[in-house]
Amino acid sequence: MKVAQLLVKCLENEGVRHVFGIPGEETLALNAALSESDKITFVLTRHEQGAAFMADVYGRLSSYPGVCLATLGPGATNLITGVADAHIDRAPLVAITGQVGLERAHKESHQYIDIVRMFGPVTKWSTRISVADSTPEIVRKAFRLARLEKPGATHIELPEDVADQNTEMKPLEVRRTSYPKAQDAVINRALELIKSARAPIILAGNGVSRRQAAGHASVESLRRFVRRSGISATHTYMAKGVLDPFSQQSLAPAGLQRPGAELANIPQLAEADLVIAIGYDLVEWSPSLWNPKRDKVVVHIDSTAAELDGHYQPSVEVVGELDESLSVLADRVEPRKDQQIRIANKPLGASAPKDTPAPFPPPLVVAAVREALAPEDIVVSDVGAHKVWLSRYYPTPVPNTVVVSNGLASMGIAIPGAIAAKLVFPERKVIAFAGDGGFLMNVQELETAKRLGTAIVCMVLVDDRLGIIEANEKRIFGRTFGTEFGNPGLVELARAFGIAGFAVPTVRELFPTLRRALDLGEPALVAVPWDHRANERIADKLP
Repeated sequence: MKVAQLLVKCLENEGVRHVFGIPGEETLALNAALSESDKITFVLTRHEQGAAFMADVYGRLSSYPGVCLATLGPGATNLITGVADAHIDRAPLVAITGQVGLERAHKESHQYIDIVRMFGPVTKWSTRISVADSTPEIVRKAFRLARLEKPGATHIELPEDVADQNTEMKPLEVRRTSYPKAQDAVINRALELIKSARAPIILAGNGVSRRQAAGHASVESLRRFVRRSGISATHTYMAKGVLDPFSQQSLAPAGLQRPGAELANIPQLAEADLVIAIGYDLVEWSPSLWNPKRDKVVVHIDSTAAELDGHYQPSVEVVGELDESLSVLADRVEPRKDQQIRIANKPLGASAPKDTPAPFPPPLVVAAVREALAPEDIVVSDVGAHKVWLSRYYPTPVPNTVVVSNGLASMGIAIPGAIAAKLVFPERKVIAFAGDGGFLMNVQELETAKRLGTAIVCMVLVDDRLGIIEANEKRIFGRTFGTEFGNPGLVELARAFGIAGFAVPTVRELFPTLRRALDLGEPALVAVPWDHRANERIADKLP
């Protein structure tokens, strides 16, 4: 068969069911091979960035690499943001790009740039298929590396002349990798430090929810450890759902990128002498923000060794499969009775008056989303002030039901991410929670949602500005610059795409309108007036 056909056979062998992308002249052979596959659906997107974001969120929620495809030159450069987002947020992704023939790759040539080198800084591995018979090894390695802890992105370049070469090779067998158990001596040392601590606290990160998506019982093991230990716990924005949000031991989530902000909101963290970091990644929330004096003892529990940082120097590293380590710790930990018990969380927005005029207060909007969705339903948040409000105020009892771009923090992820979430979990309701800034960055993917029939609801929070930037400008400089813009008629825009559009004139109509949109069984848009003035209070003490 041709190399292009073998590459598709290798993708099928890896369990790939969707490839997101835009074809080009240099990927014609590969697209022809994809058209012959009865296992893989090619999803034509309207921009390569949308394709990469779809693969990104597909990988996060399925725990197996999402795949995006683009041609050479501008197609490849357009993939970069979504690929980088997946890489920094530890989502498994494999990007495939076309390229000119090898006879032109050594010189100046139309549309030629060094894509392999370009993808190097934003992937775990970037390579070119130069030899036809190396295809199975390269594909297997790309998928294996993308999924190994810590997961991330990989990239394969396929020159058009190599794609047309003949080969008799076959896909390699897919073998799963298991992680070793943590050593007993290390676990015992961790337990000694926890027992001797004056004021310990648990900080859970994205690694817990990531391993949960991979089919492990990490979340239940974590919750059992929290209950048995009696230690209060917080979590990062990306780890929403790993803790019981209504437990008396669950503290406010942490993630504000401002020195001192979360330490004021979470005094237990400020006063802690020992931090038990579980599945925590430094890109989620810098340790300099919670350990500014470098005086806290750290116990690192994860499937990989700790990243080095002057503010994060673990006294012990419990390295092994997370659910196994947590299960052993839960069995052996001595319960503490000296931890301060807090009042359990109350439903948000319950006392908000229904006659509140537009624009609507952010906590009330977040409460309406929570009321409209079942625990297993999914929210994919774009980046902006609304992401912070959602991350802090949205009770999340089920892991992997809130998706945020946090490491790269890239605007434009909500719509394509929601489409991918609906493809992974077609039985669940999915909301794309977007500010009007990020919404218009990938608005073209509404056509993709319409064409695919993916019943997502785009909830656009309208305030005609880049809210978080404006709030920071006011805080630092006392004035604003370059943050305000105009918007088209969003309801009419939605209808122009052939999908339902709804306006929400009063708070009283917010919940029923959301429910109506969610129950349509087809794509819809809900435009919500958003009170940007509240963003100036975004670091205020949580209730």
